[in-house]
Amino acid sequence: MNGPLKAAWALTAFVVLLGAVLWVVTGEAVFAVFIVLGLLTALGAVLTGRSRPDGRSTGPKESNPS
Repeated sequence: MNGPLKAAWALTAFVVLLGAVLWVVTGEAVFAVFIVLGLLTALGAVLTGRSRPDGRSTGPKESNPS
């Protein structure tokens, strides 16, 4: 898994965790939106193959113009 992908997963986890904490602390259900959006982002990454468990990317191949 490369650096940008790790950062994206960390941001997704942060958004979900932040939404859960703020929902519990404030009691405002509007923070459930953070949880839903974070989970949808993660689901989209998994379903589109942008993040694979074996660490290989299925994204576009980098060309090496020599």
